Amino acid sequence: MNNYFTTLNNVNVNGKTEKKNGLTYLSWAWAWGEVKKLYPDTVYTIYENDLGWNYHTDNKTAWVKTGVTVNGIEHIEYLPVMDYRNKSIPADTVTSFDVNKAIQRSLTKALARHGLGLYIYAGEDLPEDEKPNEPVKKVDKKSIEPDFAEMAQDQIKQSQANVLHELIRQFGADESKLCQYYKVATVEAMTNEQYSTALVELKKKYSKDK
Repeated sequence: MNNYFTTLNNVNVNGKTEKKNGLTYLSWAWAWGEVKKLYPDTVYTIYENDLGWNYHTDNKTAWVKTGVTVNGIEHIEYLPVMDYRNKSIPADTVTSFDVNKAIQRSLTKALARHGLGLYIYAGEDLPEDEKPNEPVKKVDKKSIEPDFAEMAQDQIKQSQANVLHELIRQFGADESKLCQYYKVATVEAMTNEQYSTALVELKKKYSKDK
C-alpha cells in the first residue's frame, strides 16, 4: 500500500520557499494546491474559540489552532500570533491581518506534518529521495587509537605532583637531585613517563631503607 506521507515528503519544495529573518517559509497557496492535486479529499479546519473567534487568547498573547486532514488522518498545529521578528504580539494589539497571517503559516506547518516540506523545518536542504549517496569514508585506525608515546610525553597533573612531593617528604629524598636526575626544573614539569619511573625508584629506595 502506498504511504501518502512518503509521497508528500519526497516532493521538492525548494523553488517555492522564501527566507525571512533567518527562517524558511513555504507558500501556503502552493503547498495547499500540491496536496489537493495528489489527494483531492484533503480538507482543513480553522478551530474557533468559545466566542466564535478564529484565534485563541489568554489575554496576554494569542495563538491559532488549525488542522489538515489527508487520507482521513488529521494533524493539528498551534501557532502563536507573531510580528515580523517572530515575537508574540500582545493580545490587546492583535489585528485581523496578524491572525490571518498566523493561520496561513499554521496550515502550512500542519501540511508539513503530513510530509510536504517537512525537511525544511528539520534544517535539511533536500527531501530524502534526492539526497546524494555519500561515499563511506574509511576510518584510519590510527586516528581513533590513543597515541601512547604521545601520552607518555604529557606533563603530569598537579595532583600527581602532590603525590611525589608527599613521597619525597616521607622518604626523606632530595627533591633537587630528583629533578636534576630527570632534567626538569620542578617536579611539576615531569612527564607521565618520568612520574611513573620516579614512583618506582622512590618505593625501591624506601623498601631498602626499611
